[in-house]
Amino acid sequence: MRQPALYIPHGGGPCFFMPDPAGTWTGMERFLRSLPALLPEKPEAILIVSGHWETDGFQFTSTPKPPLIFDYYGFPPHTYDLRYDAPGDPALAERAAALLAAAGYRTGLDPTRGLDHGVFVPLKVAFPEADIPVVEMSLDRSLDPALAYAAGQALGPMRDEGVLIVGAGMSYHNMRGYGDPRSTEPSIAFDDWLTGAVELDWAARRDALAAWATAPASRASHPQEEHLLPLMVAAGAGGEGSKIYGEIVMKTMISGFRFD
Repeated sequence: MRQPALYIPHGGGPCFFMPDPAGTWTGMERFLRSLPALLPEKPEAILIVSGHWETDGFQFTSTPKPPLIFDYYGFPPHTYDLRYDAPGDPALAERAAALLAAAGYRTGLDPTRGLDHGVFVPLKVAFPEADIPVVEMSLDRSLDPALAYAAGQALGPMRDEGVLIVGAGMSYHNMRGYGDPRSTEPSIAFDDWLTGAVELDWAARRDALAAWATAPASRASHPQEEHLLPLMVAAGAGGEGSKIYGEIVMKTMISGFRFD
């Protein structure tokens, strides 16, 4: 059955695996745990793009046993012992790279790179059994939203092969804005615009997202856009878009989206 494409929040570092007495991450964790129930069936594999890997062109992890990259800093020691032993899928990586190459994009395979925390942290919550093969895709370092959208379009046929395409990032990502009450109103303004753009038909959505930097409070929400660009890949790969998660977290609106 055709899988949707998703854009999900990955949280802050290893937040879901630490004490959280204030319940900051409770709602987001609940949403991530609900993801399997939102799918038509268990995915054959997961192709996931993170805001934590930028390369020249698009690269795909192709190791059969991807290690974890603990690219967060200053957290408790036990969070550097987390495990997520999902297998890789070299054949899937080759298939994805071939689709992008056929569409005229620079692409390649990385047989040594593992999964960064933008990947293994949310997947460990959503799919704790770690029994679904995972391939991570990089962002082109140009961070061109139209290019990311077009790459998603080229990868879209994989959805009919049982592959769940996931963009993992944060719909608001301004480290200085988190926790600041002054961020709430601008983050809501940007989120309202983003939700409206996601709900447009495919071509209108492409044009709107390509011009995301003109949206209300765009740069207040994303001083750098690497955590928004995974949305472009998911949106390009999928059809009708809808918001499936929205919550004020650390005084800012954070959302998740689905593309059928």
